[in-house]
Amino acid sequence: MGSRLGELPGPDGYLLAGALELGYLYKRADHMSEPRAAIDVLMSTGTEIPDKLYFRIGDVAKLAGIKPYVLRFWETEFSSLGPKKSGTGHRLYRRKDVELVLEIKTLLYEKRFTIEGARKYLEARNKMQPVAVPVAPKTRKNRVQANLFDTSDHAIATVRKEIQEIIKMLNKSI
Repeated sequence: MGSRLGELPGPDGYLLAGALELGYLYKRADHMSEPRAAIDVLMSTGTEIPDKLYFRIGDVAKLAGIKPYVLRFWETEFSSLGPKKSGTGHRLYRRKDVELVLEIKTLLYEKRFTIEGARKYLEARNKMQPVAVPVAPKTRKNRVQANLFDTSDHAIATVRKEIQEIIKMLNKSI
């Protein structure tokens, strides 16, 4: 069983042709005890993401070692994976999208999660991660504009001197 590449035995002993490409693998998400961060996925896969702002679908496919149609399929299955589209309709992936693709690949191919299991795992992990919420200081209403700038005597003296020089230059030109 599973003699050809991409064939895996199903739950009833039947072969699933193309299971690796489509990500239909048998394992539930609740078997994973602790979440893996995107950096762990990058280190485990040994993939170094180039320092670019956007990546095309072919670039991401090469980095992840999968076919572009698999990425398009994953976009329909994972709501958090949503590349922007260029003016001409090309998919443009950001770095965080590439990291997510590598994590999804790890979950599906190495950890052998099902699509549904990987989706639930990623949703649960996102809920567990604390979100940084900026907290305004309690005295914010009491602050005046002067408190936002450097009010040292040296800074004020320098600005005063520059303004006086500007006034002198303007008076000379009149």
